[in-house]
Amino acid sequence: MSTRTKVVIAGVAVALLLSPLLGWYSLLVVLGVPALAYLMLDPSQRRRLRRVSRKEIGR
Repeated sequence: MSTRTKVVIAGVAVALLLSPLLGWYSLLVVLGVPALAYLMLDPSQRRRLRRVSRKEIGR
């Protein structure tokens, strides 16, 4: 199982666990935490992350 698949499964599990408890706030947590983590990266780290996720052509 790939790392991306594990992350997706964990995200779905967290969303399912939080939704009955917090309602709409759980959606903000599930979407906000990864967005905040991405915004905390340096510009060079963001470029590297985008490059790796696109699987650079020719490498």
